[in-house]
Amino acid sequence: MRFRDALAGSGLGAIAEVKRRSPSAGELRPDADPARLAAQFANAGAAAVSVLIDERFGGSFDDLRAARAATSLPLLGKGFFTEELDLLKVKTAGADAALLLLRDLDDERAAALLSYAHALGLETLVEAHDAAELERALALGAPVVGINARDLATFRIDRRVQLELVAETRRRAPDRVVVAESGVGTRAQGAAAELAGADAILVGSALMRAEDPAAKLTELLARPLVKVCGLTRSEDVDVAVEAGADLLGFILAEASPRRAVGVLDAPEEVLRVAVFVGEPEETQADLVQLYTHEEGRVRGREARLLRDGETVAQVVDLPWDEPDPLHLQRAAEAEGRVMLAGGLGPENVSHAVAAVRPWAVDAASQLEREPGIKDPDRVRAFVASARTAAQVPRSDVVPSPRSAEGP
Repeated sequence: MRFRDALAGSGLGAIAEVKRRSPSAGELRPDADPARLAAQFANAGAAAVSVLIDERFGGSFDDLRAARAATSLPLLGKGFFTEELDLLKVKTAGADAALLLLRDLDDERAAALLSYAHALGLETLVEAHDAAELERALALGAPVVGINARDLATFRIDRRVQLELVAETRRRAPDRVVVAESGVGTRAQGAAAELAGADAILVGSALMRAEDPAAKLTELLARPLVKVCGLTRSEDVDVAVEAGADLLGFILAEASPRRAVGVLDAPEEVLRVAVFVGEPEETQADLVQLYTHEEGRVRGREARLLRDGETVAQVVDLPWDEPDPLHLQRAAEAEGRVMLAGGLGPENVSHAVAAVRPWAVDAASQLEREPGIKDPDRVRAFVASARTAAQVPRSDVVPSPRSAEGP
């Protein structure tokens, strides 16, 4: 499969990177075996494998050749390429694609390298770090655009700017494949890139630091994500984060028995969701879960998950305080990303995940001692059950809104 096509598949893909060291982080995995890692990443669900060939990262062309012998996945050769000979070498060593850093190339040189790569049958990942470089990448017609969260001069990570540029690329050039590079170490951070419009994430340091890199990759890609909702106290936030929740929900609807005073602080490794009924308000949350208003009830049944006002998933919930024997069937038939909610707890979430295969699961009342007060043991049990219920390969994930009708 071609590099671009592998990344453009359904769901969130990953380019798993092999690198022994980093100028910003120092030694990562000095004994990294590129052949072994490439094979393991393929088994763990990677869409492609990136191999650093620059000696500053402890890499070489031999590493690329070793990875090529071990996997049929598309290989990305990463280095500081400025001349046509560089691309010929990386192609000869077995790469399917090569990195082009716009930071190091003017438009004339970048265009020449893109043309030469095309003639070689070598695909490219054209990398931008800021709005000006993104503008150049789009003008050059780069089919695959990488948005790097790391400033290569200061090594500082800025995920907020990265997500803005990912979303801008998706709005302006929906035909391009977009890769979010650097700064992804948790499932929530990968999901943030996905919801902004990224087709894939490129992950290196987080994998190389992990005790088991392939298991870490599987964890990052696994669905469903897990949301603990109805949080009203900082101590319950801490329990949910420690348990491994990906999303934290804060209900801001006045009539709810689980109404929070606001969106509470949480680590950047998770996403915060503000829950409203009828009309949303401005908060510091990453996402908004918006329910319809229904007279005489705390909320309606229908809800959407919003990012910057745009629908990125639908929430399939139960009616307020009512059962529905066809709830799971209804959720399983829904298209696009689905967050499954309604009566979920440690006892039934595994069954629900198997029946629906949702993008995320959401629980509140079944994790409580009383409304708004969580039971730590039930929170931990729910998150553990949900996270182990499904390790979904990418080919089975529901299509992203770019490749199918959205919710």
